[in-house]
Amino acid sequence: MLRQRVGVVLGWMVLAVAAGCTDSAPPTSEPTATTSESPTPTPTPSPTPTPAPASPPTVDPQHSVPTPPAWSGRVLPPDLLVYATGPLDADTVAAIAAVKGVTDVESLSMAQVTVENQGLNVVGVDPATYRRYAPVDSATLDEQWNRVANGELALVPSLGEKLMNSEGYLQLGAAATAPLLHVGALAPQIPQVDAVINEKWAAELDMPVGNALLVATDETSPQSVRPTIARLAGSAASVQILTVDLDTSVRQTAVLVGSVGDAVGTFNYTVLTGGRIAPEPAWVRTHISTESVPLLGRVTCNTLIFPQLRAALEEIVRSGLSDAIHPDEYQGCYYPRFIAGTTQLSNHSFGLALDLNTPGNQRGTVGEMDRGVVAIFKQWGFAWGGDWSYTDPMHFEMNALVAPG
Repeated sequence: MLRQRVGVVLGWMVLAVAAGCTDSAPPTSEPTATTSESPTPTPTPSPTPTPAPASPPTVDPQHSVPTPPAWSGRVLPPDLLVYATGPLDADTVAAIAAVKGVTDVESLSMAQVTVENQGLNVVGVDPATYRRYAPVDSATLDEQWNRVANGELALVPSLGEKLMNSEGYLQLGAAATAPLLHVGALAPQIPQVDAVINEKWAAELDMPVGNALLVATDETSPQSVRPTIARLAGSAASVQILTVDLDTSVRQTAVLVGSVGDAVGTFNYTVLTGGRIAPEPAWVRTHISTESVPLLGRVTCNTLIFPQLRAALEEIVRSGLSDAIHPDEYQGCYYPRFIAGTTQLSNHSFGLALDLNTPGNQRGTVGEMDRGVVAIFKQWGFAWGGDWSYTDPMHFEMNALVAPG
């Protein structure tokens, strides 16, 4: 897969928040994209979206869809999200749309993509119709949806500054071959959605087609129709109420794509207290194990990671760098929980990341990690958090399958 570079850069300051192995805030910078602020709950007026640029965005012919018409009509409430591991067939969608109290439905593709140890909820949409469900300042921002149609990406403002590179691009995935998309807009999205792309990009990312459905109920309470919709959607689907930050009363599902998807597949979990989650026991039995590795001793990780983790640590020993790894400062590989202060999953939830030499390698610093150690881990298919925009030099995560021998 080629790295794709599309789009035109516009400038406006936004404020971002941090998420990662700790919850410190990164330094501010000036990412470049069309930007919209969401309405505030205070009596002050809602911010005004930035005007459209003088020149149109650059079109990426391979990943563009028809430009949506200018905004008209009304915004719809995203009351419920039906999220399945595979496509929702046309009969199921029609049956849900016919439920008494349901006023509108919108099909979309939904999956998680790991970016700098964060699981981002990405949706592939028809921008002309999906926009009706976005917050009002976002829905009416024509420039945002034109850019999504032309092959760019819309991202929630809280992640823009932290994850975009200096040229305003975001790599959708941990693998070196993951596609690079230009962030065309920083604007609020519906709950549980971090990034929006069009359907052609969704197909290139191998996202399940039409595995999610937004449901509007307008004056009918979503709680009253959820049991019927859940029955129609089937046991493999999760039906979440989006009027709360995270509906902890139902099973959550993450459909992973990219290199992490190969090791994780479909990840179902329930939300516990204190930011913890409980993956399905069947997934834990088939994906998580405890083994002995050089330098660190017995560690619990994703079973798939062990051959290349063991190979990397053996090479560190052969290279005379054993003293550069401090076993008493190892902080784990598999710990199922959200990133601090968020509802985003990290690669630690899947057992695909490990934190080493933690005291001297805090977030936002260059860290003290031996660069020879870093080079060996990279050779064996691990990405290093010290390379990120907001650095995390203690952190190594699998970004490619590398078979020893």
